[in-house]
Amino acid sequence: MNPPLPADNSSNTTPVSTPRKGRFNFLHPATSHSAFSATLLLMLSSLLSAVLGLVRVKYINYRFGAGPQTDAYNAAFELPDMLAYFLVGGVASISLVTILNRYRADGDEEGGDRAISIVLNAMILVLGAAILLAEIFAPIYTRYKFAGFTPANAALCTSLTRLLLPAQLFFFIGGVLGSKLLVRKIFIYQAITPLIYNAGIILGAVLLSARFGIYSLAIGVLCGVILGPAALTAFGASREGLRYRPIVNLRHPAFTEWLRLSIPLMIGVSLATADKWILSFFASYDPGGISRLTVAKTLFNAPMGIIGQAAGAASLPFFSSLFSEHRLTDFASAVNRSITRIFAVALLLAAWMIALAPPIVDLFRGGSFNRTDAIQTAHYFAIFAISLALWASQGIYARAFYAAGNTFTPALAGTIITLISIPIYRFLFHTVGMTGLAIASDLGILTHTATLAILLHRRKLVPINGLEFTELLRALLAACIAFAAATACVRLLPLHHGHAADLLLILIASTIWAALCWTTLTFTGSTLPRQVLSRRS
Repeated sequence: MNPPLPADNSSNTTPVSTPRKGRFNFLHPATSHSAFSATLLLMLSSLLSAVLGLVRVKYINYRFGAGPQTDAYNAAFELPDMLAYFLVGGVASISLVTILNRYRADGDEEGGDRAISIVLNAMILVLGAAILLAEIFAPIYTRYKFAGFTPANAALCTSLTRLLLPAQLFFFIGGVLGSKLLVRKIFIYQAITPLIYNAGIILGAVLLSARFGIYSLAIGVLCGVILGPAALTAFGASREGLRYRPIVNLRHPAFTEWLRLSIPLMIGVSLATADKWILSFFASYDPGGISRLTVAKTLFNAPMGIIGQAAGAASLPFFSSLFSEHRLTDFASAVNRSITRIFAVALLLAAWMIALAPPIVDLFRGGSFNRTDAIQTAHYFAIFAISLALWASQGIYARAFYAAGNTFTPALAGTIITLISIPIYRFLFHTVGMTGLAIASDLGILTHTATLAILLHRRKLVPINGLEFTELLRALLAACIAFAAATACVRLLPLHHGHAADLLLILIASTIWAALCWTTLTFTGSTLPRQVLSRRS
């Protein structure tokens, strides 16, 4: 990842208390992070969140299984997600960070707070009105988007959708207020909120499922997002001196700039987001298909979130700082260095995921989630894992554009690629079935990632030849060798079926995989093992 950058601690607000020095200083709420310590913190958060996410998947599988009811619950997230994506560009803080960095560099903290207040107030009104309209028209959306649902399942999906819609308002509030923290390079609140969100869903299911059934999950979502992304982030922003103002000024320069940066994100469609919408449309024709794909994607997203999303979220403020300081050579080097490390690690991890897909997914079998569900899900999971490095890299490339103040180019490219990809999803679904959808997902993200890399190269922002191709080849060789050995373990070890046997098999194969990865990388002269041992925040 990027080398540590000097923390920007300038502020005109009342200074906060200096955290105590120590090994766990990076966990202190007031700590301003380097690129590496921020990535470390968010990777730790992603790891813990992934564990909670897997616990959530296990309980949902056990309690509700892969059937029409769970399909309706998973599908109910789509209209709320679309609403947030097209109205506020998905992540409000992406656009605000660039603007607030400039206020902070000028020493105008009060102006930055005013900008946050104006954006927050205006978009709460817009998003609130949109949520009311979505509540009214949810049945129509469900009927056409999930054409394969039965009338009863469509009605259930509509009810759950209406319950989940208000959550987007709290996500947006957390995103806007969180930009205050990101500019100050404070990531601890961003690290904790996903844990609260996941814990809310789990507790809602455990405590309320006997009374409310599948609705308990939606109740848990609402509680989790109110307490985590909204309330905790608001507390953190207030602690850092945010002064909220109840004003609406649609002509304020900060709001018009935020709108200019956000409109491409609102009207453009990235395949990284649209992939799940396209998958669910076709999967609705296969009872339980949405649920099995969701489980496969959740298991896939657990490691992807650790190495990809965490690094991407941590990188944006630092990329933005380098670009705003006109250090374009350092900016290009930082992006290529991040891509190289992320891609290399993802290749190794993908080899592990593909080889151990059957025992990994089998751990989530039980109750209403039977062996057939587990076998099919493992098949989808292995196919998704092939594209792990691409999914992780596209997030870095997209943030390089955002840091440069260019949201239009990736949005336009993403929209074109999405439109081109839909017929491919359709063709492969009708010819290969559900497996075809997983293959189409991989092909789509390959096109999307390659396009972003080429566009950055052609604009002379991040040259492709700046990647460390020798390092990537070493990682690919290590991944292939470790994959072959781990696959042999899965096929040859005479273990009986069962969760205890699955865990033992995963432990043995993982040990061999790790040893061969490390040995191969060291023998070929890779810098990755040395960096793992020597990097300190």
